[in-house]
Amino acid sequence: METQTPALPVETRKHALAFIVVTLLLDTIGFGLIMPVYPRLLVDITGESLSRAAIYGGWLGFIYAAMQFLAAPILGNLSDRYGRRRVILISVGALGIDYIIMGFAPTLAWLFVGRAIAGAAGASFTPAYAYVADISPPERRAQNFGLISAAFGIGFIIGPAIGGLLGALGPRAPFFAAAALSLTNFFYGFFVLPESLPPERRRAFQWRRANPLGTLIQMKKHPVVLGLLGALFLWSLGNQVMPSTWAFYTKLRFGWSEAVIGASFAAVGVVMASSQLIVMRFLVPKLGERRTALIGIASGTVGYAGFGLATAGWMMFALLATWFFAAIVMPTTNALMSHLISPDAQGELQGAVASLFSLAAIIGPPIMTHLFARFTAPESTVHVPGAAFLAAAVLAIGCFLIFWLSTRQPAAEPGAAASESGLSAA
Repeated sequence: METQTPALPVETRKHALAFIVVTLLLDTIGFGLIMPVYPRLLVDITGESLSRAAIYGGWLGFIYAAMQFLAAPILGNLSDRYGRRRVILISVGALGIDYIIMGFAPTLAWLFVGRAIAGAAGASFTPAYAYVADISPPERRAQNFGLISAAFGIGFIIGPAIGGLLGALGPRAPFFAAAALSLTNFFYGFFVLPESLPPERRRAFQWRRANPLGTLIQMKKHPVVLGLLGALFLWSLGNQVMPSTWAFYTKLRFGWSEAVIGASFAAVGVVMASSQLIVMRFLVPKLGERRTALIGIASGTVGYAGFGLATAGWMMFALLATWFFAAIVMPTTNALMSHLISPDAQGELQGAVASLFSLAAIIGPPIMTHLFARFTAPESTVHVPGAAFLAAAVLAIGCFLIFWLSTRQPAAEPGAAASESGLSAA
């Protein structure tokens, strides 16, 4: 159980937290910029139909996630050994280079190379979350993780909206804008970001722990954490339906343009950001992290089912309201787990979380895009465009059950952290 006082002074912690939030905000803006133009870019490069291009999009998601799956525990463990700062900066700089490669990509093979680099570099959120754990007192951890998630939400407001507009200049323009953001962020961080993990709190780097399997084996020491990781895996697997099929689904079913697709992603970001700033601040202290997360999972289940059954475009926007609660599942669960892990293993925990997310992202996009292609192809005997969203709803139900079963008893580790996290009130 973690009780150690953060090493940085209070004022320095505030500035450092602000930088991490800005770092992930800019990274998310860069990622969101390219999402509205993905369908058109893949259709242009491959010459295939929209349904077929969606399958290529799924495999691009696969290679991205596979690299992130391998890199996340390595970056988390490297940050436990050498500190968070240098690992974060190297990752952010590599991401900027990747966007340049993708912007010039002449063939589908080059896009795969670019996504491989992005997957490894995109695991920067592993040391970033560990950084936040370093500088956050236990009673503030859920709120600070909520700020990180708010940064993701705000990034999805700004990024896709700008990407949809830049798409008018061509499907490659958003990639160069994303590169400029990432490289600017690298140079900014190089000069202002302090180190959060002092040498006396670091541990030796071990390859047996710096891999997905080794990291997860370490989590066996904490049964509640292991159960929550399983629930997060199913949650993340269902979440893959949004980035992998949303643009293709809405373009095919409702005829949305790149600008409208970008606006819809921006609307997702508005809901997510407001959720982190409101729900995390007021609901978590009253209900605890466990109950708040369960409400979020239930709300997300309703949302997925609604997306899959929607018959008009306005319904998609209306159903985004369900994510006001669903958006807090990740930060509340992450905070719940971090209370049960020692200070020198926070990077390892975030590596385990990132590895499971990446594993879900390896499996998820091909499954979701194949479901979309299978049930939207002209030769299909059963036409169900929302099949992927309905599958996500089923996965969310499984997440709810595992989460509830794993946390219905008080945590094995007694003390204040368990009480604050809501486990003992379950």
